[in-house]
Amino acid sequence: MIKAMGRLNLDDYKLMDAHVEKIFKNLDKGNNGIAERQIFELANTANYFVREELGKRLAVYEGKGKLDRICGDMLEHNLYGIRATALFYFYYRHQSEPEIIARTLDKTCESVPWESETISFEMWKKAPEVMQKYMPSWSESDNPKKREMSLHGMENIAARSPQYVLTFIGRMLDDEDEEVQKKISHILVQVGRQRPLQTYASIRRWLLEGDEKRARTIWATLKKLTSIFSQKNMRDKSQEFVSISKRVAQGWKADPDPAAAQLGHKLGKLIKDL
Repeated sequence: MIKAMGRLNLDDYKLMDAHVEKIFKNLDKGNNGIAERQIFELANTANYFVREELGKRLAVYEGKGKLDRICGDMLEHNLYGIRATALFYFYYRHQSEPEIIARTLDKTCESVPWESETISFEMWKKAPEVMQKYMPSWSESDNPKKREMSLHGMENIAARSPQYVLTFIGRMLDDEDEEVQKKISHILVQVGRQRPLQTYASIRRWLLEGDEKRARTIWATLKKLTSIFSQKNMRDKSQEFVSISKRVAQGWKADPDPAAAQLGHKLGKLIKDL
């Protein structure tokens, strides 16, 4: 019996391989109903690692059985483990076709949230151009979970595409959902760590254009960002960030706009102990 929780060992993998071999044989014989029941038997589990490994193993099937149809129907199943296994099947099946993965995530971001987040994170690393194509429409969804998911993993492109990330965040700054706001704060901290100059330029504009609620959110994020560089293990990496931050603060203080000058004084106080 494959373990109900935790990472799998060699014996678990052997059991799963034997189970998958039986599934493939039934698919090849046209016994789709039996194959489906065998998949359900293993997929209906609380163990995340079983669901992923089963989906991955099913994805290599090259026979004529109707596995795509079976797994497509599984995406709509009432049991979570079965839906999650199907998502992993399509993820590993279409590694060379990331647009299919993105369209599958569109169906599962709310019904299979944990696995969808994992795959979204990987997609921002492996196929950022596809995520840049699909995520803007997610960010405008009426579904807050979908808006939150549009940001998940975006920190993976923070260093090489900071302006895209900052522009994306800028459109969502005033989102009313708490989880979306948490995600915005997380991404902003990550891009600020790697590209502080571009981040400060956007923050200045956002603060001057926004209301008090937006200002509170941004300053709370800046506190998180600066606190990272006050940690002992970050001291060797903080010199450039602190230098840029001080220059930015001085520039803001000298701005003829009183509101911008006030921002400069607040930023200066925030970084004075770094």
